[in-house]
Parts: sequence; structure tokens; C-alpha cells
Amino acid sequence: MKRICLSLAGLCLVAAVVTSCGESSTTTEERETGTATLTASPTETTEAEDTPQASGPTITIANMSFGEPITVDPGAQIKIVNDDSAEHSVTSQTEGQFDVHVDGNEEGTLTAPTQPGEYAYHCIYHPNMKGTLIVK
Repeated sequence: MKRICLSLAGLCLVAAVVTSCGESSTTTEERETGTATLTASPTETTEAEDTPQASGPTITIANMSFGEPITVDPGAQIKIVNDDSAEHSVTSQTEGQFDVHVDGNEEGTLTAPTQPGEYAYHCIYHPNMKGTLIVK
């Protein structure tokens, strides 16, 4: 009688685990004898889970370049990602409009001007680096 109770308890445990885990590959014999071996299969991860998504406009600095111009709304928050190891700045050609410094392999934030227009900028540390911010 003890053996039957233990088998039933084992079956209940297996059934509970199988029910909570989804599909089961146990056979009728395994269920009857309580000898099922449960194996976990790895869960698939999607690229969206592995890679954080940008939540807004981003200027990515890489290989000593600002990349293509970006277009933003007036007053938008712009994420600046510096993928280079050197410190860079995003400094407006017209003094005082914006000036954000970002250490190597770090991030920063820039608030776009509130007036529509094209805003030329450069890196004060590397004058050959130039970019354009378009506000519409």
C-alpha cells in the first residue's frame, strides 16, 4: 500500500510540474510508474529582449563621426551615444545653443532648440567632426 501511495504522490508531483511547464513528453508507462524524467528546454530569446531599443532620437558617435543628420521635434530630448573611446562634444556652431560633452563609451542627453531650423554642430576636441541637427 505504501508503494502505491508513493507512486500516486510521484504522479501528482509530475502532473503538477507538467501542467505548470506546458507540454510533456512522458509516456503512459512513465506516468503509471512515476518514473518520468523531466527535461527543461532552453527558452528562445528574441532580439528585442537582447537589444535595448532607443526610445527617441539618437545621435550615435562612432569611428570619429556623428553619422547622418537627424530630424527632431522642437525641444525634443536627444540621446547621445558615444561608441568611441575618446571624449566628444556635440557643440553648436552658433555659440550658446547647445554644448554636451560625452566621455568615451558613455551616453548623454541634449535638448533640441525650440525654433525650427538646421543647426550645424561639431566636436570641440576633434574639429573635423561635423554634424547637422534638423528641427521641424
